[in-house]
Amino acid sequence: MDGRKQVVLYPSPGMGHLVSMIELGKVLAARGLAITIVIVSLPFVDTSARGPFLAGVTAANPSISFHCFPQVEVPPLDSDHPEAVTYEVAGLSIPHLRGFLAGASSAVLVVDFFCSIALDVAAELGVHGYCFFTSPAEALAFFLYLPVLHARSAASFREMGEELVHVPGIPVLPATHFPKPLMDRDDPAYIWSLRVSPDLCRSQGIIVNTFRSLEPRAVDAISAGLCTPPGLPTPPVYCIGPLIKSEEVGVKRGHECLAWLDMQPTASVVFLCFGSLGVFDARQIREVAIGLEASGKRFLWVVRSPPNDDPAKKFEEPPEPDLDALLPEGFLERTKGTGLVVKSWAPQRDVLAHGAVGGFVTHCGWNSVLESVMAGVPMLAWPLYAEQRMNRVFLEEELGLAVAMDGYDKEVVEADQVASKVRWLIDSDGGRVLRERTTAAMRRAKEALVEGGESNLTLTRLVEGWMLPLRGQ
Repeated sequence: MDGRKQVVLYPSPGMGHLVSMIELGKVLAARGLAITIVIVSLPFVDTSARGPFLAGVTAANPSISFHCFPQVEVPPLDSDHPEAVTYEVAGLSIPHLRGFLAGASSAVLVVDFFCSIALDVAAELGVHGYCFFTSPAEALAFFLYLPVLHARSAASFREMGEELVHVPGIPVLPATHFPKPLMDRDDPAYIWSLRVSPDLCRSQGIIVNTFRSLEPRAVDAISAGLCTPPGLPTPPVYCIGPLIKSEEVGVKRGHECLAWLDMQPTASVVFLCFGSLGVFDARQIREVAIGLEASGKRFLWVVRSPPNDDPAKKFEEPPEPDLDALLPEGFLERTKGTGLVVKSWAPQRDVLAHGAVGGFVTHCGWNSVLESVMAGVPMLAWPLYAEQRMNRVFLEEELGLAVAMDGYDKEVVEADQVASKVRWLIDSDGGRVLRERTTAAMRRAKEALVEGGESNLTLTRLVEGWMLPLRGQ
């Protein structure tokens, strides 16, 4: 032991959550803390590719180490939502966490939202427990308030339909825009989510991947106790973001799209990418292709294979897409001068930071949103899963950093809608105003992170508190 304070980070298994937690680990390690990230695996996901990625992180950041828990056996769950399995895995992994913490001399445990049950173990062992929330503060306001909404009505959100729901500090939302796993109150995913709020309220604090000046109304409502269920304390909220991927570790692909962008005019290319889980069926892929061609605008488009209809394979990594089968005949040839289609993956952070990119069609995952803000790239919002419909409302109505893709809430987004919105983003006065607002948000984000900036000062205050001698140590 080298005498540095030990901090254990406990991400949920999703890649987006793991990447965010690693970035948190990097900024904590840079301030003299020793970081161990414990890894749990979902039982149906191939994790073989993760080893080189984690090794690359440790090689570049010697103060960060990883500890993999044994895989747990998950009983059959009466839920179609992977979030239910994620919660269940966190619960079943508690004995492994308890044993690890008891022997690790850890001062602090920071858990992902989906692992909030682990805060009980921290309290039991006298370890200071915090939550790291990887979504916006506005989503945090909703999840803290969920038990209040639950107590007010016996109806599921699905039954409420377009009924407007009021939550302190955030825009009014139709019930249809809440995360799909929460639509039915009898679903295990909903039942697990309901206990997160009291878990977080018993924590020493909630660390949020945002910056206060981006979401002041939500942060102030949470801090004032307006979102906390009656009778529960309101923990301190630490906005330390935006934390985005600092580099593409272990990546050997993607150079061809960056080289292609080098040849395009400034702010002329629309980038379409929908996250690690965002997939479209073959019909939707064709509509996007027809729309992009009709728009006449330059584009860089990441195409993934359609979802597998076999329920046993729905969580497996899809194969490389067959572009000839998925795209309209002759599409690649006809758009060779203006567009580039890449299979399955692109180095998103580097693409968004490239000066040729003038717009981003995104699923509204929070990591992607923050990368777009940090690059000053305006967004067309096409939410697909998780809390992304909520994020769309926040981005469009509260923050003014995105405009929705027409038809995202229908069965299919038609080609003419894709074409018109892409043209609007690149050519119109409205698109120019959106770009100016995003540029202003980028400046505020960067100011938040520099020495003396709001997020930097918040992180300093948090870490200095951890560095003090902790009771019982």
